[in-house]
Amino acid sequence: MSDAKTQIDETVNANDVVLYMKGTKSMPQCGFSSRVAGVLNYMGVEFTDVNVLADEDIRQGIKDYSDWPTIPQLYVKGEFVGGCDIITEMTLSGELDQLFDQKGVSYDKQAAEKIREANA
Repeated sequence: MSDAKTQIDETVNANDVVLYMKGTKSMPQCGFSSRVAGVLNYMGVEFTDVNVLADEDIRQGIKDYSDWPTIPQLYVKGEFVGGCDIITEMTLSGELDQLFDQKGVSYDKQAAEKIREANA
């Protein structure tokens, strides 16, 4: 499991935005992963996707790494942000925009507004 931890650590720290998910950003394989990837894609966020279904060590390792029991898991600038429910809430409240602004992650502010308008 230490190899998985090292690999996760390197991935999280080498990329500004990382989504550990079931499937890929172009082909999610669960509804929760699809929702988070969809939000990031719609907002034009450049992110690295890691398909946990492709590697059982990574699938368990990411849960241990974050001490969070579910997937997907979003990391921004090395920091664990949350899973599907948290990302959904942060998107709708504008907190995700604030986080991206604070961390210097580029995204489409108009797209973020459209998500909020559609869910108002």
